[in-house]
Amino acid sequence: MKFNTVIMGGGLSGLTCGIALAQAGQRVAIVATGQSSLHFASGSFDLIGYDSEGKAVENPVEAINALPESHPYKKVGDVEKLAAQAQDLLAAAGVKTTGKAGKNHNRLTPLGAVKPTWLTMEDYITIDGGKINYKQVALMNIIGYLDFPTKFIADGLRKLGAEVEVKPITLPELNEARKSPTEMRATNIAKVLASEAIVKRLASEINAKAGNAEAILLPAVLGIKNSELAQLLKEQVNKPIHFVATIPPSVPGTRMQALLRKRFEALGGTFLNGDKAVKGEISGTKLNSIETEKLVGTRLEADNFVLATGSFMGRGIVSDYEKVYEPVLGADVDFIADRTQWTRDNVWEAQPYMEFGVKTDAQLHVMKQGKPLSNTYAAGQVLSGNNKVKLASGEGVDMLTALTVANNILNK
Repeated sequence: MKFNTVIMGGGLSGLTCGIALAQAGQRVAIVATGQSSLHFASGSFDLIGYDSEGKAVENPVEAINALPESHPYKKVGDVEKLAAQAQDLLAAAGVKTTGKAGKNHNRLTPLGAVKPTWLTMEDYITIDGGKINYKQVALMNIIGYLDFPTKFIADGLRKLGAEVEVKPITLPELNEARKSPTEMRATNIAKVLASEAIVKRLASEINAKAGNAEAILLPAVLGIKNSELAQLLKEQVNKPIHFVATIPPSVPGTRMQALLRKRFEALGGTFLNGDKAVKGEISGTKLNSIETEKLVGTRLEADNFVLATGSFMGRGIVSDYEKVYEPVLGADVDFIADRTQWTRDNVWEAQPYMEFGVKTDAQLHVMKQGKPLSNTYAAGQVLSGNNKVKLASGEGVDMLTALTVANNILNK
């Protein structure tokens, strides 16, 4: 099968690159193993939240300018322009967000902490200026749902100046699901709350429990396919509603994955789910085709290829007792030769292995045996030089490097 571009990896970076190329008229295929790290998403997108000293970042663009040359952001060009392009791409897919690249706002974590971020999905609680916009808040949780620790969240809200009442809510359908503890996870609850009739009854339950609260905060367990049911709930409830991210699995992340894939396929893209690239056929400095696990005897040929397979979690890079390597193309990888230096004993320190990844040139071409592959690029967490945990930069690196790769391909 022949395409203009084949992308290895179906997470945020792969889908972003695929959508950008498909919008430009390319014939694109994405090879995706299945669930991506989006299923752990918080409903927010980080550009850069902390500097190298661990200080919260107010202006991401300024902080990015201060990063070392080894960081992937140094290969993307105009950060503000790309960030706006990323936000437009999300909106076109149905993922509407608030925020801007020049000024971080704060999000509320599932444990009640406040963290800086770039974009947050509409209807999710945000904090600006260290204060919440409401004096009295009703924090509601579904009886039996344990992945929404209301005590921590309530404590966090009180530190922001809010008066908080924690109130339980339920419906007969949720009581039935609670008979099996495995059913009381965010994505399973979202499947129970998947009809307009049930959402309207949930709204009645919320209205009855709201009391004197100025606003209602709920766990993000509604709308696994889109935001229509969340909008219906807002219309039915008499007071403002905001959602708070839960401990994974993530409903907003699952929704993002579904909406981005839907957008990619609507643009004519081919999404090969449940498969993975296993081998590349390289001649000189050019990748001609890849083989996948499921398409036995069939090679995917393309003019260009994109490696967006993620870091260790996605097995885009792999380690053994002696080395770190990239398993599909045998690409060059940045890592520390001395294995004892891969980690630090103090869990709160930046872990060196987080910056391991594939080497690229200034145009994000994948390096192999010291030379760039002329038609093969890397994007997202597979790249070296980014500690997404320390810097809170995961989604920004995913999207901005993916858009840069798409632009580089289109401008060849």
